[in-house]
Amino acid sequence: MSHDIRIALVHGPLRAEEQLLLAEFDRRGIQCDRIHDRTARIDLTGPPWPYDAVLGRSVSQQRALHIATVCAAWGIATVNPPQVLDVCNDKLRTSAALAAAGVPQPRVIIAFSPEEALAAMEELGYPVVVKPPLGSWGRLLARVNSRAAAEALVRHKTELGGFHHGTFYIQEHVEKPGRDIRAFVIGEETICAIYRTSEHWITNTARGGRASNCPVTPDLAELCARAARAVGGGVLSIDVFEHPERGLLVNEVNANTEFRNSIQPTGVNIPARIVDYVLEQARSERPCPVASMPLAAH
Repeated sequence: MSHDIRIALVHGPLRAEEQLLLAEFDRRGIQCDRIHDRTARIDLTGPPWPYDAVLGRSVSQQRALHIATVCAAWGIATVNPPQVLDVCNDKLRTSAALAAAGVPQPRVIIAFSPEEALAAMEELGYPVVVKPPLGSWGRLLARVNSRAAAEALVRHKTELGGFHHGTFYIQEHVEKPGRDIRAFVIGEETICAIYRTSEHWITNTARGGRASNCPVTPDLAELCARAARAVGGGVLSIDVFEHPERGLLVNEVNANTEFRNSIQPTGVNIPARIVDYVLEQARSERPCPVASMPLAAH
């Protein structure tokens, strides 16, 4: 019975998305406890949390990964699982997983020194896009249009240091028709998608991109299913480019997506679909916890 299921929602700042999810659990009469990730205190040697499933909605990638890792080690269903977070939080690992699965994506070259980074940019041809492997919301993203700009960017990243700048993730620039696609995937099903339209080359709705409904074509659904399968599935959003010659390409896969601006244009009740999936995971049989699950720091 649904009233016997106990769910926890782990969060940081309570955004519109978390409020919609809590309201959906409440509408169904399902107990959903709120756990703030900054005040959570976890005794690894004590009893496990008394939940059937934990839905992670932390803004902090580090706290999200570590709490999910502990819950999964306890045998609690986690949405998303730590192994999925670990892959999706790192653009390099995401691209590697997509490449291993043969999923079409823009060309990416990884470099670890200023000299090789510049050589990679020359090989791809300007403009190129340089991203931090870790990060979200389009932060520290740069479109590099010339050798002079490349040298300045590489110099700045080298002098700044830090884990955001130690690996150069260099991606070919794909000319977009003023938009890209964000598809929302649960399990391996693409439940809806939006076009993100902007005059700026960065189309994130958090950066001012406008959302409108994008039809979920068979080609888009198949591509997203393959991408979701490559990173381990779960509740994901997948950013897709429309290449004029190569067709649809996966740009990024996000394991903690915002969806407030996508409900109205798509007409899909995204929080209800997420709650459906969380309850399905809560009721499913799970393997015994693995003692060697890593607590990798990000």
